Amino acid sequence: MAPEIHMTGPVSLIDNTKGQMVTNPEALKILSAITQPVVVVAIVGLYRTGKSYLMNRLAGKNEGFPLGSTVKSHTKGIWMWCVPHPKKPGHTLVLLDTEGLGDIQKGDNENDSWIFALAILLSSTFVYNSMGTINQQAMDQLHYVTELTDRIKANSSPDNNYVEDSADFVSFFPAFVWTLRDFSLVLEIDGEPITPDDYLELSLKLRKGTDEKSKRFNDPRLCIRKFFPKRKCFIFEQPAQRTLLARLEQLKEEDLSRYFIEQVAEFCSYILSHSNVKTLSGGITVNGPRLESLVLTYVSAISSGDLPCMENAVLALAQIENSAAVEKAVAHYDQQMGQKVQLPTETLQELLDLHRDSEREAIEVFMKNSFKDVDHKFQRKLGAQLEARRDDFCKQNSKASSDCCMALLQDIFGPLEEDVKQGTFSKPGGYRLFIQKRKELKNKYYQVPRKGIQAEEVLKNYLESKEDVADALLQTDQSLSEKEKALEVERVKAESAEAAKKMLEEIQKKNQQMMEQKEKSYQEHVKQLTEKMESDRAQLIAEQEKTIDVKLKEQERLLKEGFELESKRLQKEIQDIKKRRRSSCNIL
Repeated sequence: MAPEIHMTGPVSLIDNTKGQMVTNPEALKILSAITQPVVVVAIVGLYRTGKSYLMNRLAGKNEGFPLGSTVKSHTKGIWMWCVPHPKKPGHTLVLLDTEGLGDIQKGDNENDSWIFALAILLSSTFVYNSMGTINQQAMDQLHYVTELTDRIKANSSPDNNYVEDSADFVSFFPAFVWTLRDFSLVLEIDGEPITPDDYLELSLKLRKGTDEKSKRFNDPRLCIRKFFPKRKCFIFEQPAQRTLLARLEQLKEEDLSRYFIEQVAEFCSYILSHSNVKTLSGGITVNGPRLESLVLTYVSAISSGDLPCMENAVLALAQIENSAAVEKAVAHYDQQMGQKVQLPTETLQELLDLHRDSEREAIEVFMKNSFKDVDHKFQRKLGAQLEARRDDFCKQNSKASSDCCMALLQDIFGPLEEDVKQGTFSKPGGYRLFIQKRKELKNKYYQVPRKGIQAEEVLKNYLESKEDVADALLQTDQSLSEKEKALEVERVKAESAEAAKKMLEEIQKKNQQMMEQKEKSYQEHVKQLTEKMESDRAQLIAEQEKTIDVKLKEQERLLKEGFELESKRLQKEIQDIKKRRRSSCNIL
């Protein structure tokens, strides 16, 4: 049973109590055991906004993440709770609760910005929780969103000829949900009711002007609109009388506002139904070990003074997974060959055909489990290992054939050797009798099946080792004239030369088969690599089309609102993405 099922509550994932981010081995161990795809929901907000209550409800519990009813922030760093996803069988819901931002006792805005950035990078749905309404104060408190370009890199080496690095954020940023606690406004305009989503979009409208005040007003709104095209808003009225809020998690349903209960249920239903599996660039689905790798890579970058970089994180993950993909592929090859191959094989081609089938499947296993194999380094590694295993099977096959044939020769020719020792053929006419008997035994040897590829060579070597015996019987056979003996010597030489010629042809045939097999292996690698590249190309185009579509909609909105300069900037981003797409596709 998966370890996450046994999690009775949250554990610290990233500790920050000493001012430096440190990962918790216990939490990483839990992630490493989750083989299922993960849906990651992170919630961020100012301290004392009650965000932990929402996380507990998502976990289906009343308790878990500490609520904190005093001015002191309870959650330090990022805490994690993994539970089986209640609406998506075969998936794990990973809940991330962050320490409250803006804690007056910390006085460390730098730390808050990193917490905010990590929550963005790790989640597939990002929930920002605040109190009251969306006014300028709320936007000012959300200044962390304007700092993301200084905290996160999409690419390790952005190409200055193309779009700015932050333009790629939309392709891997999570869905954005703004939750408003203790909301007291009436949602209507000119007497007409509006939805919370309408309210959010109205709150994100820009103000015309180029002065500093307008810039401060517009910047967080522009960032939300630019980075988070998928947006949602939920409002919650005050859950209970203020005197009861300090023990919110102990309150029974009858003590809570009916509307609050309904609003929380609606929020949980939406998050659980609409939050997607965490994915990376290229459509890579994230499971527990992959999320573990992302956590380690990002925290390591921050601790060393670097910016967390999506491309570097994916490449670091690829190094780990591609090594594992090679191991899986080789293990599959070994399993298949172990099941199919019975040594010795009748012919070399029989072994090579079995190798080719197992090799094809092994490459398929590698392609399925690998990604971002830069310069095809790991595929070449796989090819080298499969070639080495093929050669080892060929050696095993030759040895098995040799051992089999030697044992068979001893069994068949043993009585003949014993007759020679007993002098059975040391008499006039004995040589021809010996040759006749040897011929019969050779035919018997040939009739035995599955001797393998060394059958001719082992027989040839055996007969050559016994030439002295045959020659002695020939020279001492008094029934033969000197001329007959000379003719017999010539016949034996001609037969030996023919056998040597046949052996050379057999060696050349084997070498040709090995060369053909190498070419077939190369073509199989090329074929499957081409198919994978075509699939990757389609995925890349789909992702970029999605990004372009999002930016086109935002550009159109900016144009309608009269912000031509911002619209032109987005138009340039769109054009540059199209250029980069053509370039990337050409490389693929």
